[in-house]
Amino acid sequence: MTRTRGWLAAVVDIVLIVAFALIGRSSHAEAASPIGLWTTAYPFLAGWAVGWLVVRGWARPMRLWPTGVVVWVATVAIGMLLRVLTGQGDVAGDPLPLSFVIVATISLAVFLLGWRAVVRLVAARSGRRGRGRV
Repeated sequence: MTRTRGWLAAVVDIVLIVAFALIGRSSHAEAASPIGLWTTAYPFLAGWAVGWLVVRGWARPMRLWPTGVVVWVATVAIGMLLRVLTGQGDVAGDPLPLSFVIVATISLAVFLLGWRAVVRLVAARSGRRGRGRV
């Protein structure tokens, strides 16, 4: 069951990171082409992959700490670093606008930590209901 949860958690994280990139491109009226979407998403996907490997996300995929937090921080930090190194997102000579860092950090926290929190809450509630029955 843990192996299935690990793969499922990975897929959910990846889909949410791609959704983050798609929302960002859309909000800036950028084309939703596969190449454009890949260009925007891959720095964050690379960061996610590093975090997933470092924390061994497949072992405890639903945990907020350390799995969710480490994956989130790595996704943001490495994603931002790769964006700067590849020249993405330069706004009037600013390679990393603070507003983007804030929005990306909060959005990715909601996405990568939020779904885990909801799953844990639902599991805890259903566990309590199950114990009340005989």
